[in-house]
Amino acid sequence: MRCPYCGSLDTQVRDSRPTDDHASIRRRRVCPDCGGRFTTFERVQLRELTVVKRSGRRAPFDRDKLETSVAHALRKRSVTPERIERMVNGIVRQLESSGEAEIQSSTIGELVMEGLKGLDDVAYVRFASVYKNFREAKDFEELLGQLGAVEEEEGASAPPPGSDD
Repeated sequence: MRCPYCGSLDTQVRDSRPTDDHASIRRRRVCPDCGGRFTTFERVQLRELTVVKRSGRRAPFDRDKLETSVAHALRKRSVTPERIERMVNGIVRQLESSGEAEIQSSTIGELVMEGLKGLDDVAYVRFASVYKNFREAKDFEELLGQLGAVEEEEGASAPPPGSDD
């Protein structure tokens, strides 16, 4: 592993342990040349995925880009990093196990929206506003109306609080 500080190829692993969800290995490394310390993560990759953009252009799937867009939507929201990591891992797992080597960008966007809806309503609305290219306030009103209707349905199907029959 190349040192991010000095570029040396001779780094040493000081500590390895699985992440909380056991989906990857966290390694603490040190560079003997400059003394720099850094962390790397090792994950299983089932297959190479290609994202087909709306324009038809193809690009390799980039997990970091997915994590960045989710983190941007969740900025200043009280969602633990573990829950975010679990959501991203779930999306990547779904994409890799779909059996398709080429994934439409719209499929990824829908999976992110579905995941964010379960994590944080504000992040869901933030992501949707960019993903669906909202232009007017009524676009937000429609989305919030749909979100409110879903929450009302879920509330109606749940037993009233305190009824432990």
